[in-house]
Amino acid sequence: MVKFGVNLLLWTDKFDSESVELIPKVAGMGFEAVEIPIFDPEAVDLKATKEALKETGLIPIGGVIMSPERDPISDDPSVRRDAIDYLKACVDITAELGGELLCGPMYSAVGKLAGRPRTDEEWGRAVEAIREVADHAAPKNVTLAIEPLNRFETYFLNTAEDAVKLVEEVGRPNVKVHLDTFHMNIEEKNLPRAVIRTGEHLGHLHCSENDRGIPGTGHIDWEGVFKALARIGYDRFIVLESFVPGIKEIAKAAAIWRPINPSAEAFAQQGLAFLKTLARSILG
Repeated sequence: MVKFGVNLLLWTDKFDSESVELIPKVAGMGFEAVEIPIFDPEAVDLKATKEALKETGLIPIGGVIMSPERDPISDDPSVRRDAIDYLKACVDITAELGGELLCGPMYSAVGKLAGRPRTDEEWGRAVEAIREVADHAAPKNVTLAIEPLNRFETYFLNTAEDAVKLVEEVGRPNVKVHLDTFHMNIEEKNLPRAVIRTGEHLGHLHCSENDRGIPGTGHIDWEGVFKALARIGYDRFIVLESFVPGIKEIAKAAAIWRPINPSAEAFAQQGLAFLKTLARSILG
């Protein structure tokens, strides 16, 4: 049975000791899982976070973002090594918190646009890096879920089809695809078809409207997406993700220049209600 979660980037651009208070907030909204952005591994308060997770019963999911200083496909071997070390640290934190999933665009720096298609050499570097991190994650029972982004945020991986190709080339059972309806709306000709094409490789799903708004308020084919999820037997996490202008660093990175939602709370609560209703009627 699917479990619903929300990404804490709705409220913060970092996760530290002060952010721990968001965990009971999320639990109070009725979520079953919480996606924790591990952008700075050293800032994570493991003790306080573990206590909050234990008290609320929320399932933790780790989230990553790659920067120019930690880019798995960089020409600089030291930058590539820093990227792999960062991802391994995120695996360790996820496992320590009791989580079994680390997700995000872990193949290249977000916002990196080369002005050309990816090269075979870059592809090979991504495969090598993800394979090494997957081998580190396997004994800790952590799965990696790789997220394709839209063409304005990366040139490296944009479609479900290419994400499946990358996962298959990495060739590790604990590496899956992470789809996001916002990015899919830009890059996929047909969202349900992309879900079906991903099939057994689908390990994680982010949901928001075509404008990153509340699900059900735009033109995403939600019924088609959920029927596709039912067809492939998807039973993992469905996580709400959006951003607000007040979180300036994230808003800048995601090009959020105006209020998309009435509030972070409205997005989370109304989005959860909409998706749960769909799940009851389609997923059973």
